[in-house]
Amino acid sequence: MLNQADVERVDAAAVNSAKNRQSPLYAARRKIFPKRAEGSFRRFKWFVMAITLGIYYLTPWLRWDRGPHAPDQAVLVDIANSRFYFFFIEIWPQEFFFVAGLLVMAGIGLFLITSVVGRAWCGYACPQTVWVDLFLVVERGLEGDRNARIKLDAAPWSLRKLFLRTCKHCIWLVIAVATGGAWIFYFADAPTLLVDFATGHAAPVAYITVAILTATTYVFGGLMREQVCTYMCPWPRIQAAMLDETSLTVTYNDWRGEPRSRHSKRAMAAGEIVGDCIDCNACVAVCPMGIDIRDGQQMECITCALCIDACDSVMDKIGRERGLISYATLSDYNANKALATGNGALPITPALVRGVSGGLSPELSHVRAATLLRPRTLLYFAVWSLIGIALVYALLDRTRLQLNVIQDRNPQFVRLSDGSIRNGFTVKLLNMIPEPRTISLRLADLPGATMTAVGVSSEPVTQLLLPVEPDRLRTVKIFIRLPSGEAGGDHNFRLIASDTQGPETAEYNATFNTPEASK
Repeated sequence: MLNQADVERVDAAAVNSAKNRQSPLYAARRKIFPKRAEGSFRRFKWFVMAITLGIYYLTPWLRWDRGPHAPDQAVLVDIANSRFYFFFIEIWPQEFFFVAGLLVMAGIGLFLITSVVGRAWCGYACPQTVWVDLFLVVERGLEGDRNARIKLDAAPWSLRKLFLRTCKHCIWLVIAVATGGAWIFYFADAPTLLVDFATGHAAPVAYITVAILTATTYVFGGLMREQVCTYMCPWPRIQAAMLDETSLTVTYNDWRGEPRSRHSKRAMAAGEIVGDCIDCNACVAVCPMGIDIRDGQQMECITCALCIDACDSVMDKIGRERGLISYATLSDYNANKALATGNGALPITPALVRGVSGGLSPELSHVRAATLLRPRTLLYFAVWSLIGIALVYALLDRTRLQLNVIQDRNPQFVRLSDGSIRNGFTVKLLNMIPEPRTISLRLADLPGATMTAVGVSSEPVTQLLLPVEPDRLRTVKIFIRLPSGEAGGDHNFRLIASDTQGPETAEYNATFNTPEASK
């Protein structure tokens, strides 16, 4: 265990906190050089970064066998054929409500996560956060950790500085190009598009898309960084409406840490009140947003919890309990603050939150799972679950054969030379599976009626066999004839389409018009 005075005090200022911002409408950006943190939250961020980047870059290359009549790319947005493929699921344009439902679920899920653990999305999984972390890995690998980067930035230009900066920005550009390149692979067969792109034979929109995404990734992730979260993203302004007194947020527990002192033993010997915070600035040095969490909750905080890792490591060194900075709810914080101040009658007195043995008092409030299961979060979860269940039911219950019929309106009917009445219909059969099918089309509830199909059958029949190509719509013009003896008024009937090799069936209710009904 180290003496508090032996813990290095980092020369770090919260350049992005509201109280330190310069007053002019525009001021030059003050660079932030976050120090690398070590701890459980940093390891979790590495894990999330590996998972999210792995999914983004590798998904277009996954294969999924759908047979010889469909693409074998597992995830594909086939704009040319108006299809969205996701492993065994195929979404057609008229089924876009599935995508809309997933977007609604994502929004409600974001509300749920924020109401429970604050801006966890921003701190761990947001693309801006993930790519900034990736760019910082490159920067640290080439230029060193915080102090080395600050020193290099302040140094005059030299061959070494020019070489390091050139290498860094070149690698950033490679990552940015890979980011844009990975995106376009979701919209075409990835291996084919890669060859076409490299040889200059890809469509112009592919090069334009890669150029735009390369520029945005490089600028946002490498140059602007925290400015995107602070000034461009709307979520910091919205999140306040999602939080309440029982939401978990990264909190500096001043009821335990104040008053701060670099020499607490000397201060305690002099009878002064001191807290656990030794003002080492470790929490400020690791913050990628350039704020000081000890100033309280701030719009700029993305709750990445790296300050918790930094503070916990310092508490370990000086032999104090972890949790000076921790995830806490406002209700627990207020209860502990009241305990440390004698319900507001005293200034913060850390001795009031410690027992006789010197450890933290058992009367302190801590986060409990029950506090997170409150009506608000349960409502979010219930709505989120109901939408998910409805989408799954609709997905499992949907038919892959659709029938649509358009009746001729001019003329509505034709009387033939033998006295029979004929109506014309345009039948559209949609085969929504990647396999060829033969569809049986027959009449029901129209006794004595027969039909012919242009280009299929010139002889009157009661049933047609119509081959339909995989994932295609077939349009057939049919004429339905009713003998004169059966006429006498309009007749409601059904056209039934069914798969000759499977159980799927589609029906359409139609009306057969006659001269008698028009009088």
